[in-house]
Amino acid sequence: MMKRQTLAIPDIYVPVQRRQTLDPKKVEAVAESMMEKGQEVPILVRPDGQRFVLVEGLHRLEACKALGETTIPAYLVQARKH
Repeated sequence: MMKRQTLAIPDIYVPVQRRQTLDPKKVEAVAESMMEKGQEVPILVRPDGQRFVLVEGLHRLEACKALGETTIPAYLVQARKH
């Protein structure tokens, strides 16, 4: 079972390919939902030395940044590098 952790947002690296799929309108909608309900689904990251690489949850991560959060709930997963 994956272990839920709270990570510092600056410690999470977003690959360039993933950044290209960012939709600002979706980030705004996710941020509004987070303000009402909180973050219901943690993001997925994989360890990479001293940092973590985003696997899934770009819009949730960006919504947290937009809301001024400094940490985010995440699950650590084992994923291959692309």
